[in-house]
Amino acid sequence: MPSGILGFPVAPFAQNGKLDENAFAANLNFLLDAEVSSLFIACGSGEYQSLTRSEYQQMIEIALSITDMKVPVFSGVGGQLEQALDLAQLSQNLGVDGYLILPPYLVHGEQEGLYQYYKLIAESTDLQAIIYQRDSVVFQTETLKKLAQIPQVVGFKDGRGIMEQITELKQEIGNELVWMNGLPFAEITQPIYHSLGFQSYSSAISNYIPHISKLFYQAIQQDDRKTITTLYQEVLLPINRVRKKRAGYAVSLIKSGMEIMGLPVGESVRAPLIPVEKEHYQELAAILTHTMDRFPPT
Repeated sequence: MPSGILGFPVAPFAQNGKLDENAFAANLNFLLDAEVSSLFIACGSGEYQSLTRSEYQQMIEIALSITDMKVPVFSGVGGQLEQALDLAQLSQNLGVDGYLILPPYLVHGEQEGLYQYYKLIAESTDLQAIIYQRDSVVFQTETLKKLAQIPQVVGFKDGRGIMEQITELKQEIGNELVWMNGLPFAEITQPIYHSLGFQSYSSAISNYIPHISKLFYQAIQQDDRKTITTLYQEVLLPINRVRKKRAGYAVSLIKSGMEIMGLPVGESVRAPLIPVEKEHYQELAAILTHTMDRFPPT
């Protein structure tokens, strides 16, 4: 199972609206060079909700070819149940290591309904399955305990940030699962999650300033409060303020950051997401210029 910094590449789109395979491959190689512990393909930052089945397959095939078993590769499955089951089977056929089960969008199910949804997907293949708590999905302890008993279920990723609930889940279930911080811009909350025993997190900024994510992660591991505070004040919180200015910037701001840092993937995103506005793009550019001056890669 992956630990440490988790890589979540984007889905680059060319001017004709199609998936840009070359830009996607460059994104993957950059993340591998940054030494992320694993790659999660076609998940939230990869605009899972907008991909065709063909594009989904393309992305996985490219990822498997480029990684060549250097790091684990996970796909994203979720949303409409039959589609999720289809993509889970496709993922297994293509040879990924596992998948992140995304929420059943727009549906607020009871606990038994959520259990059945995640159980059906997890048991549909032999792959490792990671449960993702996000949006409409909040697990009661007994529900997650039952899911943890399924052999394929090996991890839990939290995207809600309900600290009292997360504390109880971690205390009750313990090391039966691998625990991952999946909040948007997870660096912001990782010191708290680390104290609860979460050893890994998804890093959006690893797509464009991975040395900062690595420096921050090391500071957390070493309890280096001075470095943590400095990175918060000079890099992480300023970027996060830009991210929060528009809904959907959790995805589109990654592409802007990559463009600014000379890793062109285009700024096109698919509706309902919107591109980063010019003013906000310039704010991000100023932050990244300061970041590179203040904390140059070694």
